[in-house]
Order: sequence, then C-alpha cells, then structure tokens
Amino acid sequence: MNTFMGGLMPVYDSAMKANAHVPASALVYEELRSRIISLVLPPETTLVRAELADSFKVSQSPVREAIMRLEQDGLVASYPQSRTVVTKIDVARIREEHFLRVAAECEVVRQLAEMGETAAVVKAKGIIKMQEALAGDIEQIDLFKQLDETFHAALFNGVNQSNLHVQVTARSGHLARVRMLDLPRAGKMLSVLEGHKAVIAAIQSGDGNLASSEMRQHLSGTMERLPQIVEENRELFS
Repeated sequence: MNTFMGGLMPVYDSAMKANAHVPASALVYEELRSRIISLVLPPETTLVRAELADSFKVSQSPVREAIMRLEQDGLVASYPQSRTVVTKIDVARIREEHFLRVAAECEVVRQLAEMGETAAVVKAKGIIKMQEALAGDIEQIDLFKQLDETFHAALFNGVNQSNLHVQVTARSGHLARVRMLDLPRAGKMLSVLEGHKAVIAAIQSGDGNLASSEMRQHLSGTMERLPQIVEENRELFS
C-alpha cells in the first residue's frame, strides 16, 4: 500500500498566491482531487491527515473538509486514526457517472443547436484548432486533456449551465480516472479531436437530434474499451 509522502507544495504554494481569496480547504481539495484523477495518487494510497496538513502548511481543519468532499465524490474512504485511503476505481460507479454525463451533455448540445452560432461555439472551434496542433503528440497529452476539459466547459457555459458542469465534473471522479487510463494513446487523441469536430458541425447544422447523437457517440469511446482497460489495469479496480 502506498503512503502519501508530500511533494505537492510547489504547485500548492503557487495556487495559494494566485487564489488568496479562495478557502484553503477548496485549494487542498482541488489539488488532491487533481492528483487522484491523474493517478499520481493511485488507488490504495494512504493519506494521513496530519502529514497532509504539514505538507500543505495548513491546519488539519481545511484538510478534514477537503477529505469530506473527496469522500462525497467517492474518491477516498476514511478510517479511524485519521487515515484516509484513495479508493479503487469502481466499474458500477463509472457506468452511473457516464449515464449522468451523457444525459447532461446531449441536452447541452441540443440546446446549442437551436441557438445558432453563439460565442460558445466560436470558442469551442478555437479550442479545436489548438487541439489539432497537439493531436498525436503524446508528450503534449496533459495540455491536450486540459483543452478537452475546456471544450466541454465552454459548451455548458454556452447554455448558462456552468454550475451544472461543475456538479457533473465533481460526480465523475471514477469515470475521469478510467479516461485518464485510456487517453495516453495517439489514436485516442485523434478520436477525441474528430469527436469534437463532429459535435460542433452538428451544432452548426441546427439539428439538435444530430448534435445529441454526435455527443453520445463522442462520449462512448472509453466505455466501449472499458473491459480492456480493466483487464490491463486490474490492480486499480475494485
């Protein structure tokens, strides 16, 4: 079993300076969640709250609040003596989270198709151009993933549902981890890019049903590969 040994402070110090008005608990939560989603903190890693507080240079109170939020997300489980463990990836929960995401995003693009060429669509097209420059370059996978997240956030923002995007993201931690396992492939990057292009083309056509269908198809790739991903990474799954 792995144990958290610190190593987060340079990133966290920068975040603190840039977000002085944000509660410490929120910054600790975001940092830990990012490390869990990216599998830097893999399943079964032990997080000791006292050590986390010392590493983040905060009291245990914001750490405790951050861990409570991570528990609600299903990303950690806490035990007596202030010990917290990163959960294994749960296939049943992945399917639930995927259902939620598909339901929300298909409706988002359906509404966008009815609105015509909006600022959100223009922004999404710009993001696609940036992704085109990165697709196929595995060394740029982190930036490509950030642009992927920005693309979907822009669509939610286009129908004034930014808060819904935050909620869906918070409830999709298991799905996000399996997507992380699936993404480091040149072919996957190209597939994501083509999916984005198809979604935007459908939105611009004004056909809400087509836009919804293209989004559903775009979001299905990782789920289709799920059995293979589980087989290749069995130690990470419950």
